[in-house]
Amino acid sequence: MYAQRDAIIRLLRDDDLHTVELVKEQLTGEGSRATEDLLDLLTVDDPVVRWQARQMLNRIDIREARMHLRALCRDFPAEDETAALEEAAFLLARALLPGLDREEARHELDQWGRMLAKRLVKAKSPSDRALALSHFVGQELGFHGDSDEDYTVANALLPKVIESRMGNPTALGLLYLLLGARAGLEIEGVSLPGYFLVRHDSILMDPYERGRILGSADCAALLTRQNLPIDPDFLRPVAPRTVFRGILTGLYAHFLREDRAVATLLEGWMHDLDQPSVV
Repeated sequence: MYAQRDAIIRLLRDDDLHTVELVKEQLTGEGSRATEDLLDLLTVDDPVVRWQARQMLNRIDIREARMHLRALCRDFPAEDETAALEEAAFLLARALLPGLDREEARHELDQWGRMLAKRLVKAKSPSDRALALSHFVGQELGFHGDSDEDYTVANALLPKVIESRMGNPTALGLLYLLLGARAGLEIEGVSLPGYFLVRHDSILMDPYERGRILGSADCAALLTRQNLPIDPDFLRPVAPRTVFRGILTGLYAHFLREDRAVATLLEGWMHDLDQPSVV
C-alpha cells in the first residue's frame, strides 16, 4: 500500500487535469511494481479514484504487453511455434484492448480442446478427423465469419473472437490451430491471397464458412473471385509466425484509417517478424 495513500487519493481527485496526469504518469512509471498498490486504490469508496486506478492499470498493461510482444516478434521461436503464436495473440489483445478477460478466454480454449479430443477418439482417417473438427467448431460452437465487419479490431483479436464466436478468416483459422494443438490434432494454416484456410493432412477447411470442407474446385473458385490462376504454392501450409503476420496485416490496414500511432506500432511488429532471428 502506498505510504502516501491519502495524499495520492486527494491528488487523483484534483480539479486540475494537468496535476492528475502528472500523478498518473509518475505512478504508472513504476510499471508492474505499482500493480498491487493500484489494485488497492480500486477499493476506495470514490468512483473517480477507482476509474483513475483502472486507467493506470490498463496503461501499465498496455506498455508491458507492447514491450513483450516486440521481443517475441524479434525472436519468434523456430520450435513450438504454435505456443508462441498463442502467446503473441494474447499479447496483441493486451496491447490494443486492455482489460479483456484473457484468463476466461484461455479457459474456454482448454475446455473446448478437451471436448474436441473426445470427439476425435472414433475418428480413424484424416477425413474423419477433419469432419469432426469442422463440425465441432463450426456447428457445435458456432464460429463463423462476420462479412459486415471483417477487419475490425473485434474480429481480429483472439479473446474478442472467442467471446463473439465471429471473426475474420485469419483469426478464425488461428482458433482452429490452437484447438487442434490442444486436442493433439495437427492443423496447419494455408494463406491464400486475400483469404485464409486450414488443413489437416490434405483436407482443407474454411473456418470462415463454419469449417466447410473444400475440394479443388472450391479452392479454384476462391481464386477466381480475385482473377487469380490456380497455383499449387497457394495451398502450401504456412508457419505460425506467418499466421500472426496476417493478423497484424489486417489490423494495420484498419488502423491506417483509424489511428496512425497504432498503425506505426503494428508496422514495427511486422518488420520485426520479417527479420531472421540471430542465433
